[in-house]
Amino acid sequence: MSEEAALGLMLFAILAFTAFSRRLERSVVTMPLVFTAAGYLAYLAGAELVQEDAQLEVLKLLAEITLVLILFSDASQVRLGQLRLNAGTPLRMLLIGMPLSIVLGTLVVFWMSPDQPWTLALLTAAILTPTDAALGQAVISDEAVPAHLRQSIAVESGLNDGLALPVVIVAALAAAEAGGVMSGETPGSLTQFALAQITLGPLAGIIVGGAAAKLRDFAVGRDLATEAYQGIFFLAAALSCFVAAELIGGNGLIAAFVGGLTFGHLRKGKNAFVAEFMESEGQLLTMATFVIFGVVLVPAGLAHASWQTFLLAILFLTLVRIVPIVLALTGTGLRWREKFFLGWFGPRGLASILFALLVAETYQISGMDGLIACVVLTVMLSILAHGASAFPIVRAFAASGSRGSDG
Repeated sequence: MSEEAALGLMLFAILAFTAFSRRLERSVVTMPLVFTAAGYLAYLAGAELVQEDAQLEVLKLLAEITLVLILFSDASQVRLGQLRLNAGTPLRMLLIGMPLSIVLGTLVVFWMSPDQPWTLALLTAAILTPTDAALGQAVISDEAVPAHLRQSIAVESGLNDGLALPVVIVAALAAAEAGGVMSGETPGSLTQFALAQITLGPLAGIIVGGAAAKLRDFAVGRDLATEAYQGIFFLAAALSCFVAAELIGGNGLIAAFVGGLTFGHLRKGKNAFVAEFMESEGQLLTMATFVIFGVVLVPAGLAHASWQTFLLAILFLTLVRIVPIVLALTGTGLRWREKFFLGWFGPRGLASILFALLVAETYQISGMDGLIACVVLTVMLSILAHGASAFPIVRAFAASGSRGSDG
């Protein structure tokens, strides 16, 4: 297949999906599924959408930009007043559920692959623990789901990426050392590195997000800005939070989420431009990311897949995720179905892809092919399972008429 034919396939996929998007949103045929499949079909047909020596860099860049934009957007629509009333749930998920998931995931991986070092098991668990806001859009954006549950998912997916990164770096360094090969940049002090990631990131987000909100209000209030450019302003604000944090040694993903919270809290007026931008340019970025994922990582993952990696993918989406979250939420007053819902709806996607690429590019680690296979299978199964269950879950909440806390 020529590059022109492959491009035609991508454009046809966009036309078909957007034309029937309302109907498809209520089915198992989700946007990530369609465009991952389109990318994989382009690979099978022999098309080279991206030069081979630049594929990983392009995928990493797309995933990073898309994740930053989604985190900033989701956070900008969280109401801090409501969040303060229900802050206990996402805090428990982050501070109790997330460490338990990493520990349980490490034990499961090591149990299934005892010949591999425990450091590789820890690295696998750390990469696969963060959840993905992109794959959770159907649930986060639907008001049929109670607000406190939607906000818990949004806050967890917004912050767990940044909180997981220091663990990923430490595990990658330990795994590389266990294999006798050290490469990449080693932080002088891992403790200092971790503290900088989780303190300077939020600081950058607050400063840049707050400044962006004030600048927008100043320009709009004096009729200096056109409607057409507000979406571009929104994108630039999100990326500025990320870049500012990275420049001072903080975590850019945490900065994007905290910057979005600050931007949404301080900004005046309606936020229709945010939804419009995310439904157009934001969706195009997500489509492109999953296309390249299908072209680059899916073939590599399937080539090294085994029954162990397939079983691990299932366990990470079920046991390793649900049990720690249910335990973390014990005593909160949430119903069992709400605890199970929060445990189940932890889809894996862009963050896990991004972390796997970061580790693969920076460190030489024995067993990396198996890790990539595990990540790819987990993301693929998550696209299928969470995509298929999203609308039935929303419909069940709508039928129950539940809007507030269920006590």
